Amino acid sequence: ARSVAQVPVAEGKSVQQTVELLTRRLELLGADKQGPFCVDCETYHTAAATMGAQGQTGKLMYVMHNSEYPLSCFALFENGPCLIADANFDILMVKLKGFFQNAKANKIESRGTRYQYCDFLVKVGTVTMGPSARGIAVEVEYCPCVIANDCWNLLMEFMQSFMGSHTPGIPSVFGTKHDSIYSPADTMVQYMELFNKIRKQQQVPVAGIR
Repeated sequence: ARSVAQVPVAEGKSVQQTVELLTRRLELLGADKQGPFCVDCETYHTAAATMGAQGQTGKLMYVMHNSEYPLSCFALFENGPCLIADANFDILMVKLKGFFQNAKANKIESRGTRYQYCDFLVKVGTVTMGPSARGIAVEVEYCPCVIANDCWNLLMEFMQSFMGSHTPGIPSVFGTKHDSIYSPADTMVQYMELFNKIRKQQQVPVAGIR
């Protein structure tokens, strides 16, 4: 089971410096580098021509990829189902451009390094939109356990060892799982929620300095 959470930028530090602080803590614990990872998300909105009645709000669909699952593509609706398709789904989306339009400016991704520590896999990613770094995402997996609620306390205890007071609360997807098996789609839902949260943070106007 996995937890995906945003970590705030340390006071007086940049995004990159905060990422380095986190990875240094992991290395001091004894975690081993396992190469790069990337999770990306493109936003599609319902094309105006298909909307019918005026004033109707379009649906957003998120098409996501995860380097852990190189042959899969994930399509998610907010509060809706998650479709897992093969990598050709991207080509299908091009053909469906009369129905779904790609909001290219909204492409967002988390990219960074994977670390292995005992039975835990940790990914510390810099979240970027276009050329700019917008935040930090940390994904932690406890590899031996597939029942989310059985290992939350273990996950939390381990996260506290390098995230300190920024250890997240239990992910909402865990609440809906109860005793069922955790799946890759649950990870993608957590990334979708985190990316949307970061997008919204960027839309809040910053008050001018008096």
